[in-house]
Amino acid sequence: MGAAESVPETSIHEFTVKDCNGKEVNLETYKGKVLLVVNVASKCGFTETNYTQLTELYQKYRDKDFEILAFPCNQFLRQEPGTPEQIKDFACTRFKAEYPVFQKVRVNGPDAAPVYKFLKASKPGLFGSRIKWNFTKFLVDKNGKKDIQKALEE
Repeated sequence: MGAAESVPETSIHEFTVKDCNGKEVNLETYKGKVLLVVNVASKCGFTETNYTQLTELYQKYRDKDFEILAFPCNQFLRQEPGTPEQIKDFACTRFKAEYPVFQKVRVNGPDAAPVYKFLKASKPGLFGSRIKWNFTKFLVDKNGKKDIQKALEE
């Protein structure tokens, strides 16, 4: 559980990820928006509260250059077991999620998604090297940097 991994990318906009339908999405699409990146799970004790709050937050700020990027993760007690279709249906039907839901990823370990390696590398200390649980959130500024204070001021 050492230091966060070093990554060559300097912006989240340098990554391409897959949406829940398997289509590649260049995160440069979100340039100019503040991003809230979160690892989600449908079978977690925090699911109801977090999905409800994410939907409320999105409704309030989506027209103000803000986007939520949801990445399902089954790494914590297998609390996201569904297929991409089931996960999207759960988020969009039950919680009225209108923000993008991507394919299931790993957030820790050697097989962690590159975008998560980037997010963790820019977070100092032990917490940055390992995500502890579902619904961990990263706030990214409009330039794709993980700078919470700057993102909040814009």
